[in-house]
Amino acid sequence: MPMLLKGSCRCGAVRFEMESHTPAPYQLCYCSICRKQQGGGGYAINLGAVNETLTIEGGENLGVYRAEIRDDEHPACEISTGERNFCTQCGSALWLYDPTWPDLVHPFASAIDTDLPIPKERTHLMLKYKANWVAPDIAEVDKAFDVYPEESIADWHKRTGMWVE
Repeated sequence: MPMLLKGSCRCGAVRFEMESHTPAPYQLCYCSICRKQQGGGGYAINLGAVNETLTIEGGENLGVYRAEIRDDEHPACEISTGERNFCTQCGSALWLYDPTWPDLVHPFASAIDTDLPIPKERTHLMLKYKANWVAPDIAEVDKAFDVYPEESIADWHKRTGMWVE
């Protein structure tokens, strides 16, 4: 059975639950969108979950942010298809939903109240865009990428034995 993730914003106006086969907080994203929207340590950690299991209390307090993408990979400004959901009362970033992958929702580990499994290794991605003051703590077993790795969140969990049936 997938792991039930329970989460909330800082002020408690929004609470949510979802089921996840991929609950390990292993993937640290250093892109400017994640870092500025919710990554005080210079990165954000996104999990994976099954979108159809998402239930929300306080949905009237949700806002959606769609980021502009402007970098050397995207010279023309594009609007992200990703919908970053946040609490309009306290500003807490809660989850990312992208209609490109309608079966998935990506809660931010920082918004999850459930104890999460400790990853056996971590993946550092989008290091090309990290802030100059960030000194990533990359362990010998970790993987590091200038942009995105080819391995998906699901594939990582299966490879490392952390997939939750």
